[in-house]
Amino acid sequence: MIKEELKVFITNKESVCDECKENLGHGAWILLNREKRALCLSCAELDHLEFLPSGDAALTRRAKKYSTLYAVVLKWSRTRKQYERQGLLVQEKALEKAEAECLKDADLREHRKAREAEKRQELDQKYIHLFAGRIRELYPHCPSGTENLVAAHACKKYSGRVGRSAAAKSLNESAVTLAVKAYIRHTLTDYDSLLLKGYERRDDRESVRAEVNRIMEKWVSI
Repeated sequence: MIKEELKVFITNKESVCDECKENLGHGAWILLNREKRALCLSCAELDHLEFLPSGDAALTRRAKKYSTLYAVVLKWSRTRKQYERQGLLVQEKALEKAEAECLKDADLREHRKAREAEKRQELDQKYIHLFAGRIRELYPHCPSGTENLVAAHACKKYSGRVGRSAAAKSLNESAVTLAVKAYIRHTLTDYDSLLLKGYERRDDRESVRAEVNRIMEKWVSI
């Protein structure tokens, strides 16, 4: 049985996440769950993924192959009256591996430079620095450099990232903790693999909760 791909929709109207109640504004990136409720990427556990625009078939094919978790990004076309594929959300390591392979086949260095330039534009360096500092303050024993990785992922500018909420921008402890918890869940547990197998998101979270809490406690004090 072929499992249906996860789909993320770019909205054409003002949207609100049905779980966290955050106002996502116009052009938000949302996932519709089984009950057809709209979830922002953070609540849908997809905010750690990287966006790969459509256009390079080989790169897209390889990134999808190597990404344990991925989602198709769709947007409604008013002229064609149908949803059109915009690209994929894939894991960063999978994208990097796919790019490395494509570089062996063709000269895609300019593509990589463009992607890195775009990534730098997405990041508000001053805000990320403050966010990372707050993480280090709350979790003084996390591995060196972890606070920067968490902050960079949490503070991406497209809709749904934990670090873009109003609470996060005020460096609220709860918002920062959510970003740290999400990082641990996606990078230090097998949570992504469980999501891909089609299990319920809440059940998957519960299955890794103890491990996430153990790591967070260790980062607070040793």
